[in-house]
Amino acid sequence: MAEAAVAAQAPPDEEGDECLREYRHLLSPDLLAGQVAFITGGGSGIGFRIAEIFMRHGCRTVIASRNLERVSEASKKLVAATGQQCLPLSIDVRQPQTIVAAVDEALKEFKRIDILINGAAGNFLCPASALSFNAFKTVIDIDTIGTFNTSKVLFEKYFRDHGGVIVNITATLSYRGQALQVHAGAAKAAIDAMTRHLAVEWGPNNIRVNSLAPGPITGTEGFRRLGGKFAEKSSLFDTIPLQRAGNKTEIAHSSLYLASPLSSYVTGTTLVVDGGSWLTSANSFSALLDFWSAGANQPQ
Repeated sequence: MAEAAVAAQAPPDEEGDECLREYRHLLSPDLLAGQVAFITGGGSGIGFRIAEIFMRHGCRTVIASRNLERVSEASKKLVAATGQQCLPLSIDVRQPQTIVAAVDEALKEFKRIDILINGAAGNFLCPASALSFNAFKTVIDIDTIGTFNTSKVLFEKYFRDHGGVIVNITATLSYRGQALQVHAGAAKAAIDAMTRHLAVEWGPNNIRVNSLAPGPITGTEGFRRLGGKFAEKSSLFDTIPLQRAGNKTEIAHSSLYLASPLSSYVTGTTLVVDGGSWLTSANSFSALLDFWSAGANQPQ
């Protein structure tokens, strides 16, 4: 497939800007009108773009992160770009009391929360033999325990009596046993299982729970940390059926589908959005180990 044809298939994703300069609605612009979304990890990357796309469809948002300065700056950009309300809050998903305080503040401001996006995560390349006990625990604490903590607080504070939608951002790492990813793969596999359990238990409360598993997504910290540029230079993306990496807008559109009435009968499942990557991409331990040894995880 020609490179131009491949590029034409992907929606625009302005890598140089925090918000899209131009945006063409694929769905009704008032699809989420009147609703409120609580997004963890919403200050940058995929979480930021999800917040933007939701707001462009009429949704008010709460973006929550440990870094209040980051989400405060992100909130200003989102409001300027979309004209919708965005409340920045500081939380640590590993500490339930901070989630309770943030949810209370959000409910005081908006009176409702309809959608929860669990996007807080931590990841890096590391062979299991070099992975410290604390590093493994930290990823489990942020990803898995953080997802449960936030979901449970929202359930108790609002969803139990009013219904709601939960979208957990996971990954395909555990499907084949991705090299150098035992920590993140274990964490995300546990979240996918949690998705199914909560969908069963909370379905009678009119709560839908689904997972979304992105592939390699450009313009994100994860892309840098997990060897995205290395993969580009090595033409590894040529092995993906769609012949390219994805972008943040494509993940945001998929989240919009799962969060909206368009998926009103969808619960307990994982939507894989990776261009077919996990089916065909090489799982080269030696290549990834070389990349890791070269200092892939050092600040740049």
